[in-house]
Formats: sequence, C-alpha cells, structure tokens
Amino acid sequence: MKKTIFLLVLMVAAQLAAQEKSNITVKGSEVSGGVVIVTAAQALTPEQGKGSFALHCNKGASSCKAPEPGSYIMVRLPKNWGMYDCANVDLYPGSGDPATDQKIGEYCLIEK
Repeated sequence: MKKTIFLLVLMVAAQLAAQEKSNITVKGSEVSGGVVIVTAAQALTPEQGKGSFALHCNKGASSCKAPEPGSYIMVRLPKNWGMYDCANVDLYPGSGDPATDQKIGEYCLIEK
C-alpha cells in the first residue's frame, strides 16, 4: 500500500514538473457571445519571430477574467488537466511567481 501511494505521489510530481512556463504579452481582450477572447503574443527565437495566439474562457466561469494589456506568465498545464477540452493554460501576473501567486485565470489555448 505504501509503495502504491509513493508511486502515485511520484507520478503527480512528475506531471507538475512537466508544466511549461513562458512570458507572454497580452495585446487585448474582448467578450464575444459569452466567451472571453484574449489576444496575446509570445517572444520566440529570432528565427521563429513572434508566436501569436488566443486564449478563450467561458465568461461565467469563476476562473475566467479579461486581463488588461501587459506582461504575464503563462503556464501550460499537462495534457488532460484543466476545465476545457483543449490545451489548458493558467495566467499569472508578469512580476509574480506561479508557485506562490494566485492565478488570474484558466484558459483554452488557441494557437494561430
């Protein structure tokens, strides 16, 4: 029994370590038909240019906010984690630390 619990804890820790953090710039946000749409960009390597994408969430959800333009930290959640049937991400303040700060919201990542 102890081995099973240890393996379960080890697997959860591995999933949490697999989260990918990146700095993004929110360009703007709007509400359309009950969906909050956040337009954002991520600075990539010079060869790739900039990656632009959208973050979507359901307006009525408690973890859905329309952030102001500015710098944020985006954390990609492991596959099958989160409330949406897509690649889920959490958004944190740009000057914050995802390990200690409260998230701004949880979004569905739509890459362009």
